[in-house]
Amino acid sequence: MLNDRKKPTTMDLNIPPRVTPRAFERLAEINANAEAPTALRIAVEGGGCSGFQYNIDLDQPAEGDTILEANGQKVVVDEVSLPFLANAVID
Repeated sequence: MLNDRKKPTTMDLNIPPRVTPRAFERLAEINANAEAPTALRIAVEGGGCSGFQYNIDLDQPAEGDTILEANGQKVVVDEVSLPFLANAVID
């Protein structure tokens, strides 16, 4: 018997990652007392045998970054890390 279901040929990826309103609200709280507001940087680094490591830091946007912005707050992802964050939700 033949299987009539069509197999997917490509993977559906949601790039860039989705940032929830709650994450932007929390970033606004962090930046409320800062001299100069900073962006939340999400990066993926190779971790060898352990897999990937995720780096989360406060930083300024750099050239080539993807910038996700809401309510005056920014989340930035460098171009190398971007594909590794496909389908991710930052909350």
